[in-house]
Amino acid sequence: MKITEIILKPIITEKTSQLSQKKVYTFEVNTKADKDNVAGTLETLFKVKVGSVKTIIRKGKIKRVGRKLIPKQRPDKKIAYVTLLEGTIDLFPQA
Repeated sequence: MKITEIILKPIITEKTSQLSQKKVYTFEVNTKADKDNVAGTLETLFKVKVGSVKTIIRKGKIKRVGRKLIPKQRPDKKIAYVTLLEGTIDLFPQA
């Protein structure tokens, strides 16, 4: 699996912005990626030292779509909570 396929995007909410003050960052990752892949990718991309990685799988919701409001299943998402030992990740870099 390529490095660009492992981490899909950072998750930015009120909860995650409060966790980032404690050096815990959240990312949406590929469902086939494991904890070692996520840690290695973050260390190479952001030049930080990863302490721990906790992953969860968030089940997809059932949404009603279309003219007849047919229920459709959204895909599952895998979320990684990454705790850093050294360094920080700048989610909003200055241009």
